[in-house]
Amino acid sequence: MNIPMVDLKGQYESLKSEIDSALLQALSETRFILGPNVQAFDQEAADYLGVKHAISCASGTDALHLALLAAGIKAGDEIITTAFTFIATGEAIRYIGAVPVFVDIDARSLNLDPALVRAAITDKTRAILPVHLFGQAADMDELQDLADEFDLLVIEDCAQSFGSRYRGKMTGSLGCVSAFSFFPSKNLGCYGDGGMIATDDDEIAAQIKLLRNHGSSQQYHHDVIGYNSRLDELQAVILRIKLKYIDEYNAKRLAVAQVYNERLAQSGFETPQIPDDRDHSFHQYTLLCDERDALREVIIAEGVSCAVYYPIPLHRQRAFDDSDAPELPVTENTAARCLSLPIYPEMTEHQIETVCDAVLKR
Repeated sequence: MNIPMVDLKGQYESLKSEIDSALLQALSETRFILGPNVQAFDQEAADYLGVKHAISCASGTDALHLALLAAGIKAGDEIITTAFTFIATGEAIRYIGAVPVFVDIDARSLNLDPALVRAAITDKTRAILPVHLFGQAADMDELQDLADEFDLLVIEDCAQSFGSRYRGKMTGSLGCVSAFSFFPSKNLGCYGDGGMIATDDDEIAAQIKLLRNHGSSQQYHHDVIGYNSRLDELQAVILRIKLKYIDEYNAKRLAVAQVYNERLAQSGFETPQIPDDRDHSFHQYTLLCDERDALREVIIAEGVSCAVYYPIPLHRQRAFDDSDAPELPVTENTAARCLSLPIYPEMTEHQIETVCDAVLKR
């Protein structure tokens, strides 16, 4: 049996009639740029997240970039963030000439360690940018307390956490502005690239609407130099349909993770924590294990997919060679030991057991 990391085909087949019908309707209407489905999706996403504004854009990377710009981040500003993340987090900071300040992570949550954030704050620090890694919210109360104490912004990277909650509130509604990705493999994914920015701040929202559309609020009137970063109408059609099922999808992911944790409890590997005060949406299910590469070979030989997210932390990437690399022992230890297993809502009991059996062969 070959088990993929995610089964996009299976999910599409379950929604095929609904998606195909809605796409044909959108095609017949021929309103492809900032059309009715984009407008409707933005409102529906805002309602779901409990925020005043949700503004879709072309990708999750663009969402981070536009969020930073709209929040007023300038060249030379320092942004405290994690190095254990996809490169888009650091890229977006560098796009505007700001400086990523990488801080180590907590060994269990794999998110920013608030105790270490305090020590990294300088007179140039402008914002804290936590990443809700793998679908688990960062320690937002502690980070917000630090932001309030030092008059900093909190900008959330929610690329992996759509539908996750932190102490009853949605990730994406906790900072001054947040960024989401709708890459196809995400919990809420479209069939191409897509992203979104969420905020309660009217001024930030207005600025993002300008920036995503060539700096224009009225056709051929351009108030600022902007970007071409609009969500495609057809992607909005797909996202509107999938949004209706996101809580169901996330609940099924959690159920898979709970079985994994139970079956692998005596394996000697470190399994992900499932905290009581936040809902983990399990974009990835990630083990920590010594001799990770040997385990990976065993699993693949059994016909089970697995992946390493992320083998090289940002502070060790060549793209960031021009800055002094900090010592981040927990980040580097995690990068050397992490291994992600298949997880998706459509997994069968047999598939789950097959994955566990493959892991336990080591």
